[in-house]
Amino acid sequence: MLRWAFRPIAFMEDCRRQFGDSFSVRFLGFERPMVLISDPEAIKALYREREHGLPPGRNAILEPIVGSKSLLIQQGAEHLSRRRLMLPPFHGERMRSYEATMNEIVGAEIDSWPLNSEFPIHARMQAVTLEIILRVVFGVSSGPRLDRLREMLGTVLTETASPGRQVLGLVLQRFGGGGMFARFEGQLREVDELLMAEIAEHRQRPDLEQREDILSMLMQAEFEDGTRMEDRELRDQLMTLLLAGHETTATALAWTFDLLLRHPAVLGRLRESLLAGEEDYLRATISESLRLRPVIPLAGRRLGKELVADGLTLPEGTDVTPAIWLAHTRPDVYPEPFAFKPERFLEDAPDTYAWIPFGGGVRRCIGATFAEFEMRVVLREVLTRCELRKASPLPERTGRRNITLSPKDGTPVVVTDRAQRISRDMAFSA
Repeated sequence: MLRWAFRPIAFMEDCRRQFGDSFSVRFLGFERPMVLISDPEAIKALYREREHGLPPGRNAILEPIVGSKSLLIQQGAEHLSRRRLMLPPFHGERMRSYEATMNEIVGAEIDSWPLNSEFPIHARMQAVTLEIILRVVFGVSSGPRLDRLREMLGTVLTETASPGRQVLGLVLQRFGGGGMFARFEGQLREVDELLMAEIAEHRQRPDLEQREDILSMLMQAEFEDGTRMEDRELRDQLMTLLLAGHETTATALAWTFDLLLRHPAVLGRLRESLLAGEEDYLRATISESLRLRPVIPLAGRRLGKELVADGLTLPEGTDVTPAIWLAHTRPDVYPEPFAFKPERFLEDAPDTYAWIPFGGGVRRCIGATFAEFEMRVVLREVLTRCELRKASPLPERTGRRNITLSPKDGTPVVVTDRAQRISRDMAFSA
């Protein structure tokens, strides 16, 4: 358990070396072992079966924050009905309507960065992704409520980021509460009041049908029986989108900068393609970064029926999860698996179940398209407006924030030049 907590990549690699593609681990707080798999066929068999449910454990941590109607904790027909209702705002074509706001947010962030002074870019990506969620998802454009939400949500996200704080909070809750946990409950109540006020204000807007923020679209979306989400459920889904889309996207961006700034040939080719108005290599770079540095290590299921795959026969009730990093570093799927080579995604794309940074099946991350689009916007703006270098030539070590595997030191960088757009000559010289 200690190795899993503090050196998860080395721990999984050692297990694969000793036990092979499939092995069991007993995690603290789980009533039974978790079977970790990495073969694409076994992962396909797991994710394509809709009868499988969620392993226990996440509700105790997530439900107090995201609420009982959250897409993250619902299962079966309830989950599927909400997933169908929530998918349209995240459709690929919809993303273009969010681009101008995203560009504005990223541009303002870049303008605030100091020149020739070291700072952790992970923290700045957290600020960007929070602002995008507040304005694009929640639809809060300006005013005191935006300022207070930005402050309070930042506080809540910080409180939930530390595994130690989570464990301590659960202990305090079990043995009478008080202290830190009581303070956190108070913070959540204030966030709820702010969100419910925003939802109520949205409902009174005469231009609700014309608005393009995701909250407005969710308000108007109808279930198959013609009903719509009530205010409390809207609040739960907003918190779900915040929790699922803030830290994960910020972390993915920080890892991508770490990789790019240590691979100048890849960075140069990417800048050249961006200045030519092409995005194929940008998409490939993001896919390769998510392969080599997946943000979420596990995305498990409790078997609703027997699973037979990859020489395994696992009975109903077994807890099973892909070990995402192990699946992404199989030499039989990815030659030179530890090399950063975006070109591999320009050629023969890997099997669907060999690349699973967003999970898979009916529980695949609903915001995957949104997250990848957001990453494209941020990377394009930063790399065509800034000259960056790593503060240290060493690769970032893996740390933990909540359930994510994040850069331990936050990816410290230095901005050596900033302009409206980096010139074509500078791109070639990179």
